[in-house]
Amino acid sequence: MKILALSLALVLPCLAAGPDPDKARTMGNPAAPLLFELYSDFSCPACKNLHENVLPAIVVDYVNTGKAYLVFREFPLNIPAHVYSRPAAALAVAAARVGKYQTVSDALFRSQQAWSVNGKVWETVAAVLTPEEQKKVQVLAKDPAVLADVQRDVERGTQAVLAQTPTLMVTYKLRQQPWTQFADYSLFRGYIDALLKK
Repeated sequence: MKILALSLALVLPCLAAGPDPDKARTMGNPAAPLLFELYSDFSCPACKNLHENVLPAIVVDYVNTGKAYLVFREFPLNIPAHVYSRPAAALAVAAARVGKYQTVSDALFRSQQAWSVNGKVWETVAAVLTPEEQKKVQVLAKDPAVLADVQRDVERGTQAVLAQTPTLMVTYKLRQQPWTQFADYSLFRGYIDALLKK
């Protein structure tokens, strides 16, 4: 019985983390005490707000200080208003393969109001890539492995029963809790700081 308990203690952290994320879609130290998995949709206005106004503070306060490891997860909603979300996610994941995930994410959120209506997702992405990167990303965005990465994120979020985007799944000491309220950053900071004191 003790061997079983010891085996479980060793395996549980691996199971909680799941498959290794693409390192190009992460920030921080994988050994940090907190794991933040950010599920977002490039067409989602609340995700844009989080990306541009709250995420920089999270990175400064928790990722850059070694307290949290941040993993970006794609969760394109399958609704008519977000018809271009999945192609945007595929292009972002493809851009990660050439080291440009953050650059492309920034561009997609910055120009969200335009491409999410007119469908010019590629034009938005291409504008922030060199011609050589453009060629690679165009090919990679159709690669079954890239499309599978997007689908894996969607399935992971579906299994976690996400209620909305954005959702930040916070894992600390093998306990996972979704956080969706970003209107008042001080509430989030208070919650995380209290967790770290446990």
